[in-house]
Amino acid sequence: MAKITGDIVIDIEKCKGCEVCNTACPQEVIGMSKEVNSKGYNYAIKVNGNCVGCANCAVVCPDGVITVYRAKV
Repeated sequence: MAKITGDIVIDIEKCKGCEVCNTACPQEVIGMSKEVNSKGYNYAIKVNGNCVGCANCAVVCPDGVITVYRAKV
């Protein structure tokens, strides 16, 4: 059976740092930046490569700043 891997891209300039995506990620792929974006928010960042492409983060993001990609390996 093919293994599915995932990857995420976060639009850091639109992220308001609500941390909902961080809580929703079962693989603990998302963390919060210590830096701020141009609006003054600490933004979400990818902290490891364990993404499985479940898209929980993108579904719960109130601002739609996360794009999820899936690939068969």
